[in-house]
Amino acid sequence: MLGVLFLDLGLKLEQYAILNVIWAVTILLFEIPSGALADVIGRRWMVIVAAALMVGEMFVFAFAPVGVWFFPLLVINRVLSGMAEACASGADEALAYDSLPDEGREERWRGVLATLMKWSSGGFFIAMTVGALAFDRQFIEVAARLVGWGGPVGLTTRWPVYLTLATSVPALICALAMREPPSRGKPETAQPPLGNAIANILEAARFVFRDPRVRLLLLSAMLFDSLVRLFLTFGSNYYRLIEIPEFVNGFLGSFYALLGFLAAGLARRMGARFSPVQAFSLVAVLIFTGLLGLCFGTPQWGVWVVIPLGLSMPFLSFYVSSYLNEWTDSKIRATVLSFRGMALNVGYAAVGVGFACLVSSIRVASPGLSEGAIFGQALYALPTTFALGWLGIALFGWLKKVHFVARSAKT
Repeated sequence: MLGVLFLDLGLKLEQYAILNVIWAVTILLFEIPSGALADVIGRRWMVIVAAALMVGEMFVFAFAPVGVWFFPLLVINRVLSGMAEACASGADEALAYDSLPDEGREERWRGVLATLMKWSSGGFFIAMTVGALAFDRQFIEVAARLVGWGGPVGLTTRWPVYLTLATSVPALICALAMREPPSRGKPETAQPPLGNAIANILEAARFVFRDPRVRLLLLSAMLFDSLVRLFLTFGSNYYRLIEIPEFVNGFLGSFYALLGFLAAGLARRMGARFSPVQAFSLVAVLIFTGLLGLCFGTPQWGVWVVIPLGLSMPFLSFYVSSYLNEWTDSKIRATVLSFRGMALNVGYAAVGVGFACLVSSIRVASPGLSEGAIFGQALYALPTTFALGWLGIALFGWLKKVHFVARSAKT
């Protein structure tokens, strides 16, 4: 919906693409430094900064005047949004994990993740429904009459933005109410915050690149996440390819969100019983099944791929968070989690560029094909890429003889 909002407000497609690039670059630049700073000055402060930046970005978007200043203000909006994303990434999760009691922390964290998945799914379902209604001018006019408002409702395109701005303020209040766990004292060294943050980045980098378990985990997450997110990005194109009416897209998005409720309980039970290899193999089977189903492009019935792909993402998020927190030392937890965020974004960018190049090559080779036919041919590359990538990761794990038996937060 964000793309529709920008374009309906008068942006050109090229300007929207530039804004996305600015947003992604901002996240990559601030991801790891913000995580390292969170480990030094406190995760609570970084969460507060993220919430404040969110209020700022939505304020700029909500009240930016359409005209010559609109695009420059949206550039500021995208920079603030990317900084907010980077500041929250790692810091919020590390704060929550270290706030749990030491005894049975791993199992408690799995419970927190399962609960979070349920609330996130419910929130996403409500947000999509309310956002779609707020975007409809007729609904806004009817709602205005019901509450006795007789004046103009204004530009309905911005109503979802106003609602998001309204919810960002309570988010900031909640962030201000957070507290650091008593177990996290002041940094052991007397270095200034910047020097301490740089030391944390170097220590986290050594941990990520030297521990074969973490490397295998992040490589798997990059492969799984990037291809599923690519499908989500072009989901509407696939639904059009299989002749699904466009008005059904909103219902499919809501159904996708509700799959998180089902995945939450399953992920927790399987996470307690399965090894990391078994857990990720299950996610791999779900993703490969869904990507393979895309290639058939079965009219209408091809919508079934939403189920395995929709279940795979909450499963993946659950297992990556669970294992990475267990294996990471508390003093560099937010920094390591920021490495995860950067890895996933780099993987998604690489797959996106590769897919764009593939589509371009198909168009050049077959100039008579329609856009839908080109897209359908490009889909065949997704299960192939996934199968080759998963085979390579499995071979890497076998050659390095990676063992996951030691599951200590201090390793």
